[in-house]
Amino acid sequence: MSITKHNWTKDEIIAIYNKPMMDLLYEAATIHRQKHDPNVVQVSTLLSIKTGGCPEDCGYCPQAARYNTGVEGNDLMSVSQVKAQALRAKSSGSSRVCMGAAWRNVKDGEEFDQVLEMVRTINKLDMEVCCTLGMITENQAQRLAEAGLYAYNHNLDTSEDYYKDVISTRAFEDRLETIENVRKTNVTVCSGGIIGMGESIEDRAGMLVALSTLNPQPESVPINALVAVEGTPMEDEKPVEIWEMIRMVATTRIVMPETQVRLSAGRTNMSREGQAMCFFAGANSIFAGDKLLTTPNPDVNEDMKMFEMLGLIPQKPFTKVSQPQTVEAADSQFAPLGEKPKWSRPGHTIERNVEASGKLKV
Repeated sequence: MSITKHNWTKDEIIAIYNKPMMDLLYEAATIHRQKHDPNVVQVSTLLSIKTGGCPEDCGYCPQAARYNTGVEGNDLMSVSQVKAQALRAKSSGSSRVCMGAAWRNVKDGEEFDQVLEMVRTINKLDMEVCCTLGMITENQAQRLAEAGLYAYNHNLDTSEDYYKDVISTRAFEDRLETIENVRKTNVTVCSGGIIGMGESIEDRAGMLVALSTLNPQPESVPINALVAVEGTPMEDEKPVEIWEMIRMVATTRIVMPETQVRLSAGRTNMSREGQAMCFFAGANSIFAGDKLLTTPNPDVNEDMKMFEMLGLIPQKPFTKVSQPQTVEAADSQFAPLGEKPKWSRPGHTIERNVEASGKLKV
């Protein structure tokens, strides 16, 4: 039985990424078949439970309040609304619901209590529940775990070196600290990044170094292709070539053999053939639904046609890790602490972010 390697170097990963395509695909597909059923792909639904108005300056994000992207802000959804969406997702073949809120970090209070109730509700539907809510403390992670959270998503986005060219309102170390807080619970970690933001191959490798050297490695790694949204600082970035996506998926599979590699944003620009190559290279999860938070995504019926064509089977929930128990709010052992952690604000200037902020309509 092979032992997962946790000391990958950037040079080693670059060498894998740059292999002749046929050699890269063969190696990735071989590892994928050893660790996973190649004909099973998880279908997840991403739901924006609180949209827009985010105070961060992430250069790729249309939900940042400082950019004029036409995204309409919405208050936090109700528990009943989320339950209805989860039931709809389940009937369409999804085994996981991922809830995203455009927050910098979680704050104790009524809204977080409402999110905890959403987690309890969806877990009782026998679906995996994932949340992406920004930075969280250890206590907040424990409260999410008690509610029945299956996974917490907190992407590294890119390499530590390139991170400062994408975001100036938080630090790379904050991402790692949040992941560390999640690891102190039984909640699984979902963390990946985005390619196509102007980064180099070295930066892509650097991101994979940061993820693969975590011990344990993340149970899920989303690989996103940038969706360049008008009004964001990255609106003029060229679309990612499908071969870049295939190489990134294959390299991720080789470096993190046990991980579920999630083919995430950018699928609307990929042909079925291109997606099939990504599945062959080791991707075993997609997001279904017409939107990924605020950006377009293929229609779920089209995805099911693709699955039928390729002979793919949707993964059942709790295949990788058993279903967590839900503790009701009245029985919780972790009370809100009213914490006010001092997450970083590096304060350096990213010229294209500043320029995009200046285009905001009054």
